[in-house]
Amino acid sequence: MLIGGATGAIDYAGALAGVVFLTGVTFAFIEAPVLGWSSPAVLAMTLAGVAGLAAFLAREHRAAAPMLPLTVILLGLSARSGTLAARMGPRLQLSVGPATAGAGLAMLTLATSGSSYLVHVLPAVVVLGLGLAITTAPLTATAMNSAPAQHSGIASAINNDMSRFGGLLAVAVLPALAGITGPAYLQPDTLAAGFRTAALISAGMCAAGGLLAAAMITNPPRAPRPGDAAAPEECFHCGLDAPPLITSVSQTTGTGLADHVTAGGRVA
Repeated sequence: MLIGGATGAIDYAGALAGVVFLTGVTFAFIEAPVLGWSSPAVLAMTLAGVAGLAAFLAREHRAAAPMLPLTVILLGLSARSGTLAARMGPRLQLSVGPATAGAGLAMLTLATSGSSYLVHVLPAVVVLGLGLAITTAPLTATAMNSAPAQHSGIASAINNDMSRFGGLLAVAVLPALAGITGPAYLQPDTLAAGFRTAALISAGMCAAGGLLAAAMITNPPRAPRPGDAAAPEECFHCGLDAPPLITSVSQTTGTGLADHVTAGGRVA
């Protein structure tokens, strides 16, 4: 991901700041459920991550050949960039897909109600997979098409990084929000209740994402179909109800073309 500008220079300072940011935030999210957010180690790494992010943004704003141009970030977060090439546009898929995935996650709350995989788990997994299938392709296309062609590699890297970071964030935050702490893993009823709560929270987030996409994403205008364009004027001759062609031509051009036609209809 060390991509410079036209000069090909490597942005070492930006890369270092990015590593500090990701390392600090990752450590804090992973260790906070065990050590607590008030732990000195967690607090120190959280502050280091925040400082790394601030340094990264400042560096990329000033660098002549930034590792990650900030314009790419803004375009990647803007659904109104107007560069989408899809025929329908991503609005429908990015609205229905997350909602479908959210329904699948909500159905996973039935997983703790019985031991039958076919009844309590498989339907939820199928619906969740359907929602992900609807969402993944247009989401990737939107991320790729939202940046200029010269920054397509960076846009792809941002898309992958955000996906990994989102998974990390969910794994770190959801247990805490659902009340699944260390002792809860030893109590089946408490663990099952926490799992249902986490599934419902995830379903709500997916539904919110679908609503946000429906409200914020604007499809690009459709290109006019070839049939919609005005056809050029053409002249057709009908031998049933139109005047004889030779007469029409001779009257239009004022030439004596009819004089050169023999009785057999051939041109002399």
